[in-house]
Amino acid sequence: MKSDLSHRHEDAPRPNSDTSFMWSDARLLGFGPMDKTHEEFYTVAFRLLTCTADRAQAALDDFEEHARAHFGEEEEWMRSTDFPPSDCHVDEHAAVLKSVQDVREALTEGRAGVELVHDFAMHLFQWFPGHADYLDSALAAWMAKRTYGGKPVVLRRKI
Repeated sequence: MKSDLSHRHEDAPRPNSDTSFMWSDARLLGFGPMDKTHEEFYTVAFRLLTCTADRAQAALDDFEEHARAHFGEEEEWMRSTDFPPSDCHVDEHAAVLKSVQDVREALTEGRAGVELVHDFAMHLFQWFPGHADYLDSALAAWMAKRTYGGKPVVLRRKI
């Protein structure tokens, strides 16, 4: 099964992505509510990566619940503030949710096992940094400017 996560706006430059599996300050974008949600993304995606066969369905359920809330929140920010470049962003969210459904169907129908869930998680960890660096960072800057009157300031710890 091929993942839909490779969808990317044609004009977007290729990121030098940090594909680590753990959240770090390197991922901060400077808009607190978004940064908190992104940290949660890493937690639920890591559960997909490390789940056992008997926990695969629950891990997928948890990820889907998170993704729907996460993407819904960002899309509401875009709608409520007239964020101009939202189409590609929304399309990537839809591709992730479609992939969740594809993985769920394969798992439920017995066409795939926990290995597919792990593979999906790997794709998420490869996709997310570029998505955040290019699409979410623009939204974070937009929201910080609207909320605080200026660009976000990001302080990162060196650990």
